[in-house]
Amino acid sequence: MTALEAGTVATLTVEREAPYGFFLTSGDEDVLLHKNEITDPLELGDDIQVFLYRDKENRLAATMTIPKIQVGTYGWAEVVEVQRPLGVFVDIGIQKDILVSRDVLPRHQPIWPEKGDRLLVTLERDSQGRLLAVPATEEIIQQIMKPAKRDLLHQNLEGHVYRNLKIGTFVISKEGYRGFIHESQRKREPRLGEKVNGRVTKINEDGSVNLSLLLKKEDALEEDAEMIYAYMKGRGGAMPYSDKTHPDDIKSIFGISKAAFKRALGKLMKENKVYQEDGWTFLRERK
Repeated sequence: MTALEAGTVATLTVEREAPYGFFLTSGDEDVLLHKNEITDPLELGDDIQVFLYRDKENRLAATMTIPKIQVGTYGWAEVVEVQRPLGVFVDIGIQKDILVSRDVLPRHQPIWPEKGDRLLVTLERDSQGRLLAVPATEEIIQQIMKPAKRDLLHQNLEGHVYRNLKIGTFVISKEGYRGFIHESQRKREPRLGEKVNGRVTKINEDGSVNLSLLLKKEDALEEDAEMIYAYMKGRGGAMPYSDKTHPDDIKSIFGISKAAFKRALGKLMKENKVYQEDGWTFLRERK
């Protein structure tokens, strides 16, 4: 008979009861089903389906909860804990959380997943037979992706990051649409597993889409103008910045480009809310 292995489903027989659960047998091997893992009443001699995993002592154990994510199958798992020396732990639907090793996470730790992020993973066994969760590769994503519908153009699409590169970020939506966010179309690099909501700017021949996390120019203009106005009110109605201020200073203070800053100031001046004098900008209501 094939040896029992973690990460798989097996049909075993309830052989004997113990103070802390039941022992199940394949005829060749016995496995503990802890009482916390029992979901239905059991009797000796019952044949039951169980999912096998390794407990904290690295002993093979069983649960009557059958997760969708197994060795060879993929599913979404939520990050429940981050341990920098090891990696992150995810919930696959059983009581034991499974490690995603730091070896398969980005080298740049600030874009590691955080608690609440979601990863598309499968299970693998390490050299000691313990389960590890492994994120889906680009090859797997290519196999499961679905071509985007044409009416998605200019619509918003929500997805989770599955791959991070210097040139941009790749996401997969719950519908199976694959998206790419160029580095120029985001204000910061999203984390692996982070949920993002972007605007579809292009539908490619292979059915994938290009996304932007930036606001449309008119929306961004409104937001930038409101931010500058609020900043000035917080400073008593004046700031030592104008359309002559150096771009690096604008970027460090407001987080926007010089061009965006000038557009926002122009909007505020056109609305007669601000005026400039000697390199400063003032609120009209301050007079």
